[in-house]
Amino acid sequence: MQRTPLHSFHAEKKAKMVDFAGWEMPMFYSGIIEEHNQVRTSGGMFDVSHMGRVKVTGRHARKFLEKLCTRKIHDMTPGQCRYSLVCNEQGGVKDDIIVYRFDEDDFLLVVNASNREKLLPHFEQVKGELQAKIDDQTLSTAMVAMQGPKVMDMISKFSSEIPTLKRYRFTTKNLMIMKVIVSRTGYTGEDGVEAILPSMFVGMAMKLILKDVDMNSPDAIVKPAGLGCRDTLRIEAGMPLYGHELGEEINALECGVDFAISLDKHEGDRGERFIGQDALEATVKKGITRRLVGIALEGKRSARQGMAIKAGGKEVGSVTSGCLSPTLGYPIAMGFVELGATEIGTAVQVDSGRDGAMFEGKVVKMPFYSPTKKG
Repeated sequence: MQRTPLHSFHAEKKAKMVDFAGWEMPMFYSGIIEEHNQVRTSGGMFDVSHMGRVKVTGRHARKFLEKLCTRKIHDMTPGQCRYSLVCNEQGGVKDDIIVYRFDEDDFLLVVNASNREKLLPHFEQVKGELQAKIDDQTLSTAMVAMQGPKVMDMISKFSSEIPTLKRYRFTTKNLMIMKVIVSRTGYTGEDGVEAILPSMFVGMAMKLILKDVDMNSPDAIVKPAGLGCRDTLRIEAGMPLYGHELGEEINALECGVDFAISLDKHEGDRGERFIGQDALEATVKKGITRRLVGIALEGKRSARQGMAIKAGGKEVGSVTSGCLSPTLGYPIAMGFVELGATEIGTAVQVDSGRDGAMFEGKVVKMPFYSPTKKG
């Protein structure tokens, strides 16, 4: 297994380590629920260095990304991030990514850890003869996320610029002898930032940023958080995860992220048609047959991926993700269901697969939780 530049930090904090996509990562430090609540009420710090970071530069960098990404790239401005999908020719999702634009010919992609190795050869194939350089910087950099309602107040004590960033904007800061990219992005449903910096300096940067923060104090604004609560947080926020709500066999138009698909991309406005666009346009004409929905369940038992969803006595879909929501206090799930069962308020049952036991529930609007929507 590979280790991130923050491995010694995890060992010092006695984190429970697990194998995630070939990386030794912290599942939790003190406990998943405790860390989840810490992020929702104050702030948590995540090591997300296992995520792939790929630099794209050169004369045809933008043209390459127009072909690769489902979102428009040409109208992005320097300092802007944009969430996008990468599709296959059939309109399935190879990955969801974040694109950072530095300049006309200078971009950075953040991709999922589990997909990095398959995406790198795909990038080269899509690039073809285009004049663009693809540089995998994952192992030479680190990435840290700080998320929670009190994070920006903490950051304001050492930066006046970062708290003024709008959502999906980033800045590059020179901190001592290192360059740090800080974006107002995240995967928890809370406000916060994600920072990318050289791996050799991550220890120094952590000491500078957290010099006035006692992470062992019960009242600490920010405490370390692991992958366990990262998952429960993203489910509450209704955010898709590759291998669950996204996948190569899942049509991109079924996943509830239509905002990330620009079917009006064309060559006339400097754009390029993206890979999979033909298939998705055909899907629009034919119509989708299922869609991702949120489900609130009764009781205390969690639904799990693959469990059947029933409505009106027949099977209409299956669960993709589920958990007992620490914030809301009841089980929640996401799943794909037939169009006839997508209306908010539709009564559904989740088949536990255990002696016919059913979890009663109903279709609800996502996200399940947001800072302005408490339940």
